[in-house]
Amino acid sequence: MSKRVSKAGNIKYALSGNDKFVASVEPGETFVVECAINANDGTIRHLGQQLTEADVTMPFVNGATGPIEVRGAKAGDMLKVEILKMELDNLGFTALWPGIGMFPDWVRRKEFGIQTRVVEVKDDLVHWNEHVKLPVKPMIGVIGVAPVHGAVLTVDNGTHGGNLDVQEITTGNTVMLRVNAEGAHLFLGDCHAIQGDGEANGMGAIEIAATLTVKVSLQKAPSRLNHPRIETPTHICTLGCAKPLEDAMRLAFEEMIYWLEEEYKIPASEGYMLLGQIAEARCTQVVNPKYTYICKVNKSVIAKYFG
Repeated sequence: MSKRVSKAGNIKYALSGNDKFVASVEPGETFVVECAINANDGTIRHLGQQLTEADVTMPFVNGATGPIEVRGAKAGDMLKVEILKMELDNLGFTALWPGIGMFPDWVRRKEFGIQTRVVEVKDDLVHWNEHVKLPVKPMIGVIGVAPVHGAVLTVDNGTHGGNLDVQEITTGNTVMLRVNAEGAHLFLGDCHAIQGDGEANGMGAIEIAATLTVKVSLQKAPSRLNHPRIETPTHICTLGCAKPLEDAMRLAFEEMIYWLEEEYKIPASEGYMLLGQIAEARCTQVVNPKYTYICKVNKSVIAKYFG
């Protein structure tokens, strides 16, 4: 039976290298991690429920389970987290919250007020209403390691990962992160049953508790691995976390050019021109303190590159 990391007593609201490890795993080990819903564990109890200000305390949201020690990990390594399975709870929610989302009313903080939609998630469907049933597309919102220094709140993101909110962080894919501290300090949380691009309304996905099965491994980090990377069966993907949005896009493309040059030996100038033709790119969220942009390249193009 795989090792199980409980969420009980192990939920953190900042990614840090200073917290005591809640569990330890070996490179190559498969283990299970329980993740709480983003608002507050146990907050969502029934259909029709409406959240109140007392239910959510900003910025203590997106609680992540961890830190989990990856034995032998040291600064300069690359941690690979393979997502094998996601099991979702049967209730999730999305909400409008004053001051949060694409259109925050910075002065009055009024907008639409607090509005909540609790939904049932069953039979691989999000039951939005009687007529609209959305196929689940499970994803992990928060995945990361200890930052270079200090701590970063779980509402934020950066070179260490964190609140990335990228739909490609899902079953069958592998996330790659530069290790900054001994033991890596892996955190996982803020899972979603489905999320649209931009995560427009802040609590913009179907936020949900989940149980993850993951496998970790280590290797020496590429010299220019600066932001998280993702590999899927069909694509290699690079992320940029920044504000304004164009900086996040530039970082994502820059990281892809580095990857193409270092691993696939495509000169940077040619890789840049090639991206002008084949890049698949979009903003996955515009609601965190820093935005997330993804740049994707289909592996089939790279496979044909040298004949």
